[in-house]
Amino acid sequence: MQEFSWRARVYWEDTDGGGVVYYANYLKFMERARTEWLRSMGHSQSELAAQYGYVFAVAEVKVNYRKPARLDDELRITCVPVPEGRASIRFRQQIWRGDVLLTEGDIRVACVDAKSFRPRPLPEFINVKPSLADKR
Repeated sequence: MQEFSWRARVYWEDTDGGGVVYYANYLKFMERARTEWLRSMGHSQSELAAQYGYVFAVAEVKVNYRKPARLDDELRITCVPVPEGRASIRFRQQIWRGDVLLTEGDIRVACVDAKSFRPRPLPEFINVKPSLADKR
């Protein structure tokens, strides 16, 4: 799968009293990158819910914190969507400062019905099927 990349700056509100990014805020950066990945395909979370009745719910998270991000750092947050079954996507995500890997995440997101929250197959227009090059 092709890697998507999104940039963000660390603001005071993202940090603890020592100017280090608070651990839960790495998940927020990853969430925003996944949202921007969806936007890069021409869709928004609100559109999918209102027009198609789809919402995405985080079902599983694994995070490995390697090095801290700090106030004013410019970060690059990547995500690689990997299909997993008919109704979920696993995102392999990383947060970088320059060429230094700070955080790695493995997040499984389930596609569910906006009203019942029961699993629904991923919509066809969200193409996360592996290409031939990905299978090598």
